[in-house]
Amino acid sequence: MKNLSRREILLSLGAAAALPALAKTGNVELGVCGSIENFDKALNYGFDYYEPAVAALSTLSDQDFSNFSKKVLGSRLRCKRFNSFIRTLMVVGPKVDKDALTAYMKSSLDRCRELGASVIAWGSAGSRNVPEGYSRDTAWEQIKTFLSYAGDVAGDRNLIVAIEPLRKQESNIINTGAEALRLVHEVNHPHVKMIIDYYHLRVEKEDPDILRKGREHIVHLHFANPAGRRWPHSEDEDPVYAEFFKTVKEVGYRGGLSIEGNGTFEADATASLDFFKRELS
Repeated sequence: MKNLSRREILLSLGAAAALPALAKTGNVELGVCGSIENFDKALNYGFDYYEPAVAALSTLSDQDFSNFSKKVLGSRLRCKRFNSFIRTLMVVGPKVDKDALTAYMKSSLDRCRELGASVIAWGSAGSRNVPEGYSRDTAWEQIKTFLSYAGDVAGDRNLIVAIEPLRKQESNIINTGAEALRLVHEVNHPHVKMIIDYYHLRVEKEDPDILRKGREHIVHLHFANPAGRRWPHSEDEDPVYAEFFKTVKEVGYRGGLSIEGNGTFEADATASLDFFKRELS
């Protein structure tokens, strides 16, 4: 800071002091998923990190990415987690292009790493949905092959690719944490782990005990009120909240928990952050 004037230093310190305290509660950092346009809102409401989409980041021009990177790196907030890994390329089916996938992953993960990433969530239903009439056994093996080389690309950048189970309405394969955990074991790659999304878990009626079974491999959490997939506000919204958060604490989960649902910073952020602080304390 030696090149800054005293006035600039004081202004900078004053701006930092005006920001709310970070939201981290116990071992859990609180983040929110969203577009890069809402980064400043996440910063101003006191989230610990921001979670944009890899696919959206990959479409930015070099100049637009440079501008966003400067904003992120000039703030106290980092994009520690990313979602929506792959949108336009296929991982399963007869038209898998490994070279195109690898090139895409290298360039996009370079950008993620620059912004402070550690975990890349792979839900991306469009990339993995099994085509009608296609062998599910073959698709499963293709997914394992993809995760193996995705893990290599991620590992070169000190990142983790985390398999995300999705409800059947979105994806016709990997719908439960149990399936994701099976994949983690079968792929057996140090940079391939998994996440649990509370919304998908509840829609699929999966037991929160999956948090115990997968405790060594769960590196991230997503969360939304299953009624309307909204930002949560209150403990009485869903009868399984208490069990879920009790298990999160009992297994000693350390990592991020991101809100991923319908809502706005202005209407929901304060209530949601207060809710998580109560549940995680």
